Amino acid sequence: MSLLMTPANTIAALLALAPYMVAAFCPRGLSGWARRMPVWLQLISPALLSLPYVLVTGGAGDFRWGWLALYALIPVAIAALLGPVGRAGANQRGGWREFLVLAALGLAVDLRWFEGAWPDHLAIFSKILLLDAGIYGFIALRQLAGTGFDLRLRVEDFVIGLRELAIYTPIALALGLGLGFLHLHRGWPGLAPIAGAWLFTFFFVAVPEELFFRGWLQNLLEQRMGRYPALFLTAILFGLSHFNKRAAYFNWRYVLLAAVAGVFYGRAWRSRRRVGASAVTHASVDAIWSLWLR
Repeated sequence: MSLLMTPANTIAALLALAPYMVAAFCPRGLSGWARRMPVWLQLISPALLSLPYVLVTGGAGDFRWGWLALYALIPVAIAALLGPVGRAGANQRGGWREFLVLAALGLAVDLRWFEGAWPDHLAIFSKILLLDAGIYGFIALRQLAGTGFDLRLRVEDFVIGLRELAIYTPIALALGLGLGFLHLHRGWPGLAPIAGAWLFTFFFVAVPEELFFRGWLQNLLEQRMGRYPALFLTAILFGLSHFNKRAAYFNWRYVLLAAVAGVFYGRAWRSRRRVGASAVTHASVDAIWSLWLR
């Protein structure tokens, strides 16, 4: 997370990461806290997720009231759609509310609608705050079962994650090198850069994307379509979310490789229904690509 570590930015980072980390390492803590609040407070409290925006942009002189309103109202709107806790009629199949929230969050992140609110080097805050809004809605209020968002990793998470990596790697190499998308770079950057790249990717790329695509989207689609249709549809949507990455045009090679990867990420998640397992596969693929194949 590239930050100029001013006191305001440090506090903003801690506030932005708090819902993510609490939900990841204390899965019952966030929903238990929400359950104890009155309904009106369940629905308006997520407006506080806008505080990191105030701290970061206020200190940088980039504060805008319009952006603040958006960052305050979006999580409140998500809470209104998915809450309050135990809302009547909530079930594991989901409905238009859940899929509307997923579509809005996915498009906002993929098309970078809100990144202009931040200084360029701090645009990652946009993704984290939208993730927090989704976590509050789906985990604290909706209490969607079977997401597997628990980062207290087990040995089986690594076994499953690395198994799917081993199956995907030769497929990706054959496709990527054959299409001219991957280019081998020899060299050994050292253990510290490798570990740093993996950990950063795990927490700030792999886990957020796996929670969204597997824990929420594939999870809900399975209840409506069955395991295999949900797996492949989610993988296709995951691939399409990469259409504008690393290029100013529709990057079909990236879309294809990402869609195939999505099948194996989805397999890893559904083995034990744990985001940690698919995030291990995802982070390992991305780290290998960034260090030796980009």
